[in-house]
Amino acid sequence: VHILPESFKKSAGLEVSFLVMLGILIFFSLEKFLRWRHCHIADPTKHYHPVVAMNLVGDNVHNFIDGVLIGASFLVSVPIGLASTLAIILHEIPQEIGDFGMLIRFGLTKKKALIFNFISSFSAIFGALASLIIGSYIKDYALIILPITAGGFIYLAGSDLIPELHHETKISASLGQLMAIILGVGAMAALLLLE
Repeated sequence: VHILPESFKKSAGLEVSFLVMLGILIFFSLEKFLRWRHCHIADPTKHYHPVVAMNLVGDNVHNFIDGVLIGASFLVSVPIGLASTLAIILHEIPQEIGDFGMLIRFGLTKKKALIFNFISSFSAIFGALASLIIGSYIKDYALIILPITAGGFIYLAGSDLIPELHHETKISASLGQLMAIILGVGAMAALLLLE
């Protein structure tokens, strides 16, 4: 809601559309190739499975890219940066919980899984710093990154969030989900008004 209008204001519609599609493709590829999990060992809890290293590398890359997106959003404006940060945090919480469980399942102790997960979160800070530095040298950097960010958010909503919401079948919980979505869109619209 907050990223696309800014992009369309400052760039050609077709260019922005292609960059949004590129964002969807990038996030699909990241999830497909960096988060791919397949185990050929009957009892992976007896040692550190190679998927532990693959998960940690993938999580670092993913967090770095999240940081790049956050940094680019702040280059446009503080409200857009805050909204992007909130959206990424809301996506990251369940993902990191899932990563934590997977690391334990494949051989790490709870303490080590927590430490490695915490350390990998620092790559987001490096990504944000890289984005802010690059953005200070390249004039249209944010105009390229923001539509890619929007595509990434569209992909995450379509591939992760919406399917998860469909698991809930109770009417009261479904109405609560709908209200949360409406409140989220309202909050994003309010941020646009603050600009």
